[in-house]
Amino acid sequence: EKQDPKLVTKAPKLTKEMFEELASYGTITVKRAYGDWTNPHLTGWRDVLLGNAISPQQQFAYTSGKNATDSALIIDAMDLLYSGNVEGFAIVSSDSDFTPLATRLRESGKRVIGVGRRKTPKAFVEACERFVFLEVLGGDGGDSVATEQATEPATEPAKDDQPRPIQ
Repeated sequence: EKQDPKLVTKAPKLTKEMFEELASYGTITVKRAYGDWTNPHLTGWRDVLLGNAISPQQQFAYTSGKNATDSALIIDAMDLLYSGNVEGFAIVSSDSDFTPLATRLRESGKRVIGVGRRKTPKAFVEACERFVFLEVLGGDGGDSVATEQATEPATEPAKDDQPRPIQ
């Protein structure tokens, strides 16, 4: 399935608003974005990454239909967890594949803030302590943070068209 092109185009522009929201939960110490930066769909992110001191983590697409960036993000998150140097995580994704990661981080006593689209699967929204909707950051209305109730999404978003920052 293709992503909503309006949101893909708008997402890099929401980085400032996203970081402002996340800063209300604490100091952001590690900023990484995961993706295959050779993919033409990600070219709009170059200036955003540089302008916000986000470290791009290159992950080539080894096989079509698989997403190696998910695995790289999860490995790095677990490394950060066991380093003992962070108090919480922000996972910016609308992908339910990160539900077990969010659950595991919370089981370790870490705060987990999710950021994604309204159609993010309820399981991932609920696995996070708080969830911030990109549409609200973009001024499309509604509550910006979900803690208890979430609507059931219709479909999963495409995985390769957006980087996934983690703080």
